[in-house]
Amino acid sequence: MRSDAVQAELSLELLVHGVGGTTPQTMLNDPRITRVCGDDTAGIYRRADDADAEGRPGDYAGAPVPDAYSWCNLTSGDGSRALWLLLLPFMVANLAHWMRPPVGRGRLDRAYDVLVRLLALSLTVLLVAAACEVAMDLVAWQCAGNAACVGGKSWLTFLAGGEPGRRVAAGAALPVGLTLLLWWLSRHTWYAYESQRPLPVPPTAQAPPATGDATPLSRRGFWYGRRLVARLRAAHTAAGLLTVAVALVVPALQHDTAPRGGAVLAVLGWLLTGGLAGLTVAVVAVTCGMGRSEHAPDEALDPRLARAMMGGTAAALLTAALYACWHRPGWVSVGRLPVGDAFAWIALLQVLLLAVLGAVAHRMYRVGGGPGELSGLAGPVVALLACALGGVLSGGVAQRVADWLDRGGMPGAAGSTVAGPPVLLSWQAAVIPVLLLVLTVVVVLRLRRLWRRARELMPSVEADYPGEEHEPARTRQIAMARARAELTDQASVFIGVTGVVSFLLGAGALAGAWLSDAVPGEASDGAPAVVRTAAQTAQALGSWLVGAGVVALIALGRRAYRDAGARRTIGILWDVGTFWPRAAHPFSPPCYAERAVPDLTWRMTTWTAAHRGPIILSGHSQGSVLAAAAVWQLDPATRGRIALLTYGSPLSRLYGRWFPAYFGPGALTALHRDLQAWRNLWRSTDPIGGPVHLDESGPPVDRGPLPDPAAYGRTEQHPLPAPLLTHFDYQADPAFAAERGALLAWVSEHRKEVVPAQAQGSGGKSSG
Repeated sequence: MRSDAVQAELSLELLVHGVGGTTPQTMLNDPRITRVCGDDTAGIYRRADDADAEGRPGDYAGAPVPDAYSWCNLTSGDGSRALWLLLLPFMVANLAHWMRPPVGRGRLDRAYDVLVRLLALSLTVLLVAAACEVAMDLVAWQCAGNAACVGGKSWLTFLAGGEPGRRVAAGAALPVGLTLLLWWLSRHTWYAYESQRPLPVPPTAQAPPATGDATPLSRRGFWYGRRLVARLRAAHTAAGLLTVAVALVVPALQHDTAPRGGAVLAVLGWLLTGGLAGLTVAVVAVTCGMGRSEHAPDEALDPRLARAMMGGTAAALLTAALYACWHRPGWVSVGRLPVGDAFAWIALLQVLLLAVLGAVAHRMYRVGGGPGELSGLAGPVVALLACALGGVLSGGVAQRVADWLDRGGMPGAAGSTVAGPPVLLSWQAAVIPVLLLVLTVVVVLRLRRLWRRARELMPSVEADYPGEEHEPARTRQIAMARARAELTDQASVFIGVTGVVSFLLGAGALAGAWLSDAVPGEASDGAPAVVRTAAQTAQALGSWLVGAGVVALIALGRRAYRDAGARRTIGILWDVGTFWPRAAHPFSPPCYAERAVPDLTWRMTTWTAAHRGPIILSGHSQGSVLAAAAVWQLDPATRGRIALLTYGSPLSRLYGRWFPAYFGPGALTALHRDLQAWRNLWRSTDPIGGPVHLDESGPPVDRGPLPDPAAYGRTEQHPLPAPLLTHFDYQADPAFAAERGALLAWVSEHRKEVVPAQAQGSGGKSSG
């Protein structure tokens, strides 16, 4: 029997919600709450009646005081944050950085890092180049230089009649403004969301012994990547400004090197080109030069490097603008801006980088011998999807603007007022309908498989509810929920097919652009009418689909940020993407975990130090991932007072499969050994959460599958039809209260045995 002192000891239950932005009132089941600490963005809340619980621990004998950590405003809130969805290609590229196979060889890890960062840099250049294409080529060079195109466009008359170089320099305001906006957003969101320093290590604390299963998430500086983000932000901003500078210099230099051009201006142009090339090499060197410093928080910055890079590119851009604006008698704009081939070179560079990245990832997979989706190629495939998404958006937007400027005609065709975007962008717009058609076929086949699988599961559903009067409709409803949940385990098939199709269509667009002297749809001598018609239709449909897609993306994002139901549906994908730090692309949406994980570690460490009681860390869905990440950051003494309860958790089912270097079986097994106790609840109808599947001796971690629905038909305990809960309302299941009570009792009984041993560095641990 425990002593009176232990019986009067206060315990805490720290609740961490998942996707959907569950309110603190719902988590605590009480409308009267008070904020204990934190701010409007993220904070710890408690019931008003429990505000002074630490002063009367005897009132809570046998029951923990519930605290709710609310982090929903880190990923939702103001509807303007829906604009972050337009940074989706950047987020996907950053995600590829974390999908590496687990391997202990530094050279392979280093090569993987550099390749992903170069791909991310190419996406920034592609986005800025697309903005240059729209503003500097289509609007300033082509339309403003054609009286027929300017007619009826009063907003464009100020450019009409000006020299081509000056028109192009005026059009450069859009891509320059876009680049500076991305720089400002990256810097602003860093200070708003990610500038939280990790918990300092106590001077007397000893680090846990290093093992082969230790996850990088346990490193003290993992959630504080200030220096790398600052360097990458400067490099990507410089790359964007250099892209604009090249778009200014090349047309003027081409004119100056023509037979009637100016010799002095040509020399100046070549000198400026050499300077731009040198700055480009410097940007690439900075991008490749330093990786993440994770073993300790890296407070050092490189202000001189950032100022030199930003100042040099700003000076080069200003010089390029002055060079383009120099008076050149007789210069007229004809056809397209002579920088359109840059898109083909960017696409070719991305193909080469992806090929090398795939080879490195596969080598890591074979050397490491660990788990990994798509045979270790999950990261390269996701990086491919990021490049494909960037290319499709660039091509579709450029074609849509060209169609609009040409009053709905076919740019480049006979009688059109604009020549249209570069050939590659037109080909990329034309492949969009084909890609959507293929994906539609894949979805239809998966739905067919879903219905078949639901029929296969019906006998097992009836077997799980013996003694009931089974009804086909009810059985089918439960079987369909289980079949839909299994789709998560087949996501690799859909992603793999999408990646292969995107690669083939992208390669086809690149080959078609280089083999063709005209955009798809332009009449040629030997092209049959049906081919021309199909090309024109695909091109026009692709441009409209991209325009509609951008509008739909913003509308969906606004709805998801404001509507909890929509946020529950798509929130898990967004929360997975923004969980990871910005290690590859500084312009991706901010990482909420760099605020949430320090919040949790500070709360658990300071509370246990002040009150010496145990904590039940209770995480649902994505909250279980934050909880695990926070536990890994704790010192052994504090970790000895923590018991973990997860439910609806994607720790193994999603993170362990797609991020094996960080949440693989070895890392989760080590987490189980480090903790005093860990229990995981799951349902077979849950499309997100699942079992942890640890091969450990002793009490198992998993309990489940929990029955869902709680009753097949009407019973005395359930006189009304029991609903299917799938991923939500785990706390309504009796198993939740039972496991929470068992964890609290276990930690209260065993913490005196374990904490001193850990504090002395003996490494003694118990698993429960």
